[in-house]
Amino acid sequence: MTLVVEEYDPAIEFFVGVLGFELVEDSPSRTNDGRPKRWVVVRPPGAETGILLARADGERQAAAVGNQVAGRVGFFLRVDDFAAAYDRMVVAGVEFVTAPRSEPYGRVAVFLDIAGNRWDLLGPA
Repeated sequence: MTLVVEEYDPAIEFFVGVLGFELVEDSPSRTNDGRPKRWVVVRPPGAETGILLARADGERQAAAVGNQVAGRVGFFLRVDDFAAAYDRMVVAGVEFVTAPRSEPYGRVAVFLDIAGNRWDLLGPA
């Protein structure tokens, strides 16, 4: 999965430093026309699937930053200890747009990533 961001380093700091993801890869690369870019992959601890952090290239991609799923929750971070993860994220300055609530599928609260995309923080019921 690709997440379009404004810049690599602040996105890495958010996902690795704030959310606690692993930095799987950060390698220099080039666009099809030879301009420098980076191949940056992060993933939650224990996950097999990573997220490619791609710096916006051009107006169309820049317009998608923070709105990749048209304002809906499009990303989900499942944790074993919801209360601990929520408290840690609040202390780290993560912006939650809903208060924690209980749903049939578990505890949930919506937060924004560094770009403004909406995520569900999900824990056990």
